[in-house]
Amino acid sequence: MTMTKFLKTSTWALEPEPSTFAPDAGWSNKDMDPVPPHARTWNTWSYIAYWVSDATNIAVWELASSMLAVGLSWRQALPAIAVGHIIIAVVMVLNGTIGARLHIAFPVLNRSSLGFWFSYFSVISRVVLSMFWFGIQTYTGSECLYQMLKAIWPSIARLPNHLPPSANITTAGLLCYFLYWLIQFPFMLVSPQRIRYFFMAKAIIVPASWLAILAWSVIKVPTALSLETKHTSLSGSQLSWAWLSALNSALGIYSTLAVNIPDFTRYAKTERAQYVQILIIPTIFTFCGFMGIAVTSAGEVLYGATLWDPTHIIDRWTNRAAAFFAAFAFCMTTIGTNISANSLSAANDMTVLFPRYINIRRGQVLCALLGGWALAPWEILASASGFLSFMNGYTVFLGPFAGIMVVDYWFVHKCNVDVPAMYQPEGRYKYWNGINWRAVLALLVSVPPNMPGLIASINPKIAVGPIVHLFDIAWLYGVRPSFATFTPATSSCSLAFRSYLLNSWSLHIIRSCRYQFWALDSSSFRRRSSTM
Repeated sequence: MTMTKFLKTSTWALEPEPSTFAPDAGWSNKDMDPVPPHARTWNTWSYIAYWVSDATNIAVWELASSMLAVGLSWRQALPAIAVGHIIIAVVMVLNGTIGARLHIAFPVLNRSSLGFWFSYFSVISRVVLSMFWFGIQTYTGSECLYQMLKAIWPSIARLPNHLPPSANITTAGLLCYFLYWLIQFPFMLVSPQRIRYFFMAKAIIVPASWLAILAWSVIKVPTALSLETKHTSLSGSQLSWAWLSALNSALGIYSTLAVNIPDFTRYAKTERAQYVQILIIPTIFTFCGFMGIAVTSAGEVLYGATLWDPTHIIDRWTNRAAAFFAAFAFCMTTIGTNISANSLSAANDMTVLFPRYINIRRGQVLCALLGGWALAPWEILASASGFLSFMNGYTVFLGPFAGIMVVDYWFVHKCNVDVPAMYQPEGRYKYWNGINWRAVLALLVSVPPNMPGLIASINPKIAVGPIVHLFDIAWLYGVRPSFATFTPATSSCSLAFRSYLLNSWSLHIIRSCRYQFWALDSSSFRRRSSTM
């Protein structure tokens, strides 16, 4: 290919499926069109492998850390993880069924609920967030690779650093980052239909290694000994809000996938293939949370420090072979999570933003380049704690988005949607100038009340008062107004009035919780009399 031809935009133009619903080639391509029957290759075992693969990642391992850090006991943290993932599994199946029936991706499907043009708000914001998290996950994977290299080549720990302190990364760290980025890059060139084989391999290798680490911790320190001192230091309303905040953390860790799960269920062989998610998600995530708690608690006894990051535990091992294989498993799990939760999600969104030139493979390459290097994740991790708090706080939008999708498809349209119209700017989903006013109303009702809590999480010095507690239940709170504003009603006034009543109900619950409306102990909820 000559340079002149290489630079021509026509050289990079993509073609849509012959059966596309788009009015012209500029509105769709083969990856954006409904998945044809021959490409629907995911079966029940594919989804089991996918979730076993996704559950065994460092973020889930560390999930309980935030719960124990605020004063909960492990007996309270595990129910929070279980309940949160039961809720998220129900939403996952409801939204996943839409993708399995219609075989279209979230960015296209979203047009029926938000409106053709307003849907770009969720698409663009998710592209940016996915690229940031891609870089951060890549940095996490590079730390795992460092442990692998250290097991083979111990002198890497003494590698001279030729970078200044202002770089926020060492020479060894940058080398590991580059190598890890290079290792994971080829996996982004694999089609979504075939990447399931990687998830299957990961679902066998990684859980086996996690169980081996758990067995090691139990042998070294019996679980009863390491966990017996893990009792709560909270009581009354403090304990109530801490538990609800822990529940929100469990919901938030995969709240993004609860919205864009159609990106994966669109490849289902049958609608029933993805139903298994409702069982596998709460089971595997709760067990993985327990493993993180048990191993970390054993580490406290062995090393005298709370090492929630498993790579820090591996760093203390003297058995180099064990350290290598454990670090390898964590490297593998981070690659899978980065692909499923970040690069594939960003790529699906980019196909909608630039359908004439970007397909899923090109989108993943762009995500790897921009998210991996242009955003310099080591700088973010070193100096942008407030920005990370903002990204974590994005659940204030994800809750409403998830609720809107569920209510719009199952209750408003009653499972009858016009797929061709989702590809047509002037179709029925144009609504008012491309905006569904119900979606705007749902966001106006659910997002602003959570903003004070989000601001306080970014800058704790800002006092916002009791309303900060709404942020502790941001995802659950965000879902609720979606039902209120999207459920069919006779007029916009009745919708607004119903939303007002529900918001008043939420504030009533906040006041109740302030006066110890709920009290929790290590095994159950006990209802106390209200002192209002």
